[in-house]
Amino acid sequence: MAEKRDVEINSRADTLDLMHPDIRPWPVTPAPSFEEVMEKTYAKRKAEDFGKWCEDNLRYEYCWGKPEALQGFKFVCVGQWRLGNKFCAGLLCEAGAEVINVEPPGGDPLRNLTPFGREEYMLESRITGEKTGLDFIHEMRGQKSVTINLETEEGRAIYKTLCSQADGVIDEMPPGYMDSIGLGYRQLCEEMPRLVYLNISVRGTWGPYKDKLSKFGQWTLEPFGGCANAFIHNTGFPQDQLPRGKGGDPTRSGVWFSDFVAGEQGANTLLAALYWRDEMSGEGQFCEVSGAETQNDILDFDISWYGFNASIKARTGAWDPNLNQYEWNPCRDGYMMIGGQTDRLWYRIGMCIERDFPQFGRLIHEDPILKEMGGRNALNMLVKTYTLTTRWLRDINRIEAEQKLLEYEIAAGPVLFIDEVSEFPHFVYRPWVCTIDTDHYGTILFSVSPNAYQVATPHRTKVLGRPTGYDNYEVLQKWCGIGQTQVNEYIEKGVM
Repeated sequence: MAEKRDVEINSRADTLDLMHPDIRPWPVTPAPSFEEVMEKTYAKRKAEDFGKWCEDNLRYEYCWGKPEALQGFKFVCVGQWRLGNKFCAGLLCEAGAEVINVEPPGGDPLRNLTPFGREEYMLESRITGEKTGLDFIHEMRGQKSVTINLETEEGRAIYKTLCSQADGVIDEMPPGYMDSIGLGYRQLCEEMPRLVYLNISVRGTWGPYKDKLSKFGQWTLEPFGGCANAFIHNTGFPQDQLPRGKGGDPTRSGVWFSDFVAGEQGANTLLAALYWRDEMSGEGQFCEVSGAETQNDILDFDISWYGFNASIKARTGAWDPNLNQYEWNPCRDGYMMIGGQTDRLWYRIGMCIERDFPQFGRLIHEDPILKEMGGRNALNMLVKTYTLTTRWLRDINRIEAEQKLLEYEIAAGPVLFIDEVSEFPHFVYRPWVCTIDTDHYGTILFSVSPNAYQVATPHRTKVLGRPTGYDNYEVLQKWCGIGQTQVNEYIEKGVM
């Protein structure tokens, strides 16, 4: 069970010496007590009763005595080298489902993925001694690990038995692989007509590029999901943006965006199919989600823009061409977001900066080109305003900047480092981050499910990932009626 506790975070003590000696991290103070929030926060607003009601019903500590929306649902998850299926399965587990993750004997190769490929970034199980990367442990949250060699007849028989007990299957093997060994939807649905089958892939299960492989035969590792849909193209700064330097190059998103978006869309697709089965038709179905297309769905207006006038959206850095000024600006100890979505806020930004730099009004407010939003969004004008805003911010820290901007009712906020996020009083109070005590890996810091705040059926993280095949005996006994002796024989024969 996850436990809310105080966590000692090692703030950037080692890096602070490399910066200005006066610069310190965003100040971290203890999270306020329940009584303080009630008296000082809610009492100041007309929504006092609503805030109290929300907290009385949605606090994370209250999750554990409530039912789970997917309690009783069972899923089988199969796939290697990808996170989409595991993220999808983790979301279902947080909602109360039981998920069996099928790995090959020896485990999913993704278990060995670590920063810089270094073993010291792996955690060792206190029970089995197996070392596993943090990424795999986190994304396998809630799931049970079973090892099955699907290339053997006996392994395929065990897998079919597992599927016969399940409501759905989450498949992220190469397109057509499960079908080729007689374990795809077309074969399973003959015996299991209520089975909901979800395939998650990079490019989809059909089409001219579905089987495209890399030089070494890796169908999943090439970055098609993020690059083929212009998601990566839109990142980075324009070539002539100052004072950033040359610019002009795209950059990665920072996370495996394609996997996580596909996983979330996959969970949504599964739930819709289950509702259709249980409430409408009584029948299962085959569903497909591809990583590249899920990112296509979140490209904002890029596609419609091109269809409108055949123009390609240029790289704009952190600027938003829809808005007046909506940019991350460097200041003394990090970055500050300043949002000037409307004309009113645009001029308020100028009024705020004018207090310290009177010339701002002459350079910005009196510029005839900047009287209209269309002119303000031109690249050279954005550079002009960005440069002046940055000049104002460079000598003040994020706290000072936020205080000054909020005095003028400007939408603004600091860009927090991950240690600041973990310690920030508001996030600790709700909490956004929490600790979980694991039998295998000790105490681990993790992010609380964003679906945890539900009145009746909140989601929750009960366990994190387990060692390879740790649940072989329990699952095969419970789901297949296979005893320990038989499991041992399967392990000796290489079936598990």
